[in-house]
Amino acid sequence: MSLHPVLPVAVLVLVVLPLLVVTAVLAVRGLRAGSSTGRAQAASWSVRFGLVLVVGVMGLGPSVPRTSTDSAAAAVDVFFVVDRTGSMAAEDYDGESKRLDGAKADVLSVVEEIPGARYSVISFDSQATRQLPLTTDTRAVRAWTETADRELTYRSRGSLVDRPLDELTRALQGSVEQRPANVRLVFFLSDGENTASGTRQSYADLAPLVDGGAVFGYGTDEGGRMHSLDFSPSGDIEEGDYIVDYSGGGTTDAISRIDEAELQAVAGELGVEYLHRTTPGPTTEATGGIDADVIATDGRRAVTSFQPLLWPFAVALTGLLGLEVWGAGRRIGRKVGLTHG
Repeated sequence: MSLHPVLPVAVLVLVVLPLLVVTAVLAVRGLRAGSSTGRAQAASWSVRFGLVLVVGVMGLGPSVPRTSTDSAAAAVDVFFVVDRTGSMAAEDYDGESKRLDGAKADVLSVVEEIPGARYSVISFDSQATRQLPLTTDTRAVRAWTETADRELTYRSRGSLVDRPLDELTRALQGSVEQRPANVRLVFFLSDGENTASGTRQSYADLAPLVDGGAVFGYGTDEGGRMHSLDFSPSGDIEEGDYIVDYSGGGTTDAISRIDEAELQAVAGELGVEYLHRTTPGPTTEATGGIDADVIATDGRRAVTSFQPLLWPFAVALTGLLGLEVWGAGRRIGRKVGLTHG
């Protein structure tokens, strides 16, 4: 048990101590009188002394510790980094589905397997943007997956898997500053293709900020074709024909292939595992070790609070008030009797 005063201790002493002294002195005087009236007064002032004492103890806020798990908002920040380049429309996921469909399904799977966390979505194509700031609202994550699509084909300027590096760095650093004790998980979802010029930057500097997660890879070695996505004559965004590979004077459909070596390199730099995702299904292989028990063991979801222990004192206070009311009733009854006498 510990004390958590509802008022400053000095204020409690200034209010309670004088009342204790007064009631104690009057109770002693009544006893010393030796008469029946004196004894009655002593009993009455003793009851009042008890009332003041109980109220004073309650003011000190006796409390007992309670350790619980905060399940409403787990101490976990989950960052989804989702590739939305044109190659994520390649139709080689689970047969002939788009890679991006698999990525969005896996985002929802992770959310279901790590409930109560804060979630953020960063997407990248020709540029990287934070689509969703950290939030506990899973409906917002679901709404994003329902509406997200790859970039418009005419806007594509090629891709590098380091494109979200700066945005992810800012997001992780913000999480550290806001809630330094939180667990931070990064799930990087991409096909790993680098089609822009230049050498990509490393994610290794972010490893100290990342507690876990995974790199999910989409696509096959055989590759898949991609429909274009552009504005129609009516102004709506619609899928067009398959993108054509004009390099070298060719006119065949462009083929996108997964680059697992690149994805494995990103995973190694972040300090997380790499998983090749080919069909819809649970993501427990990546999240199985990130459950509530692990986080609680880490000490970052355990919440200790102090619950006021007032009910025993409330019972005592009720009893003393009952004695005071009974005594006051007797005195009133005697006075009434004397008046009519």
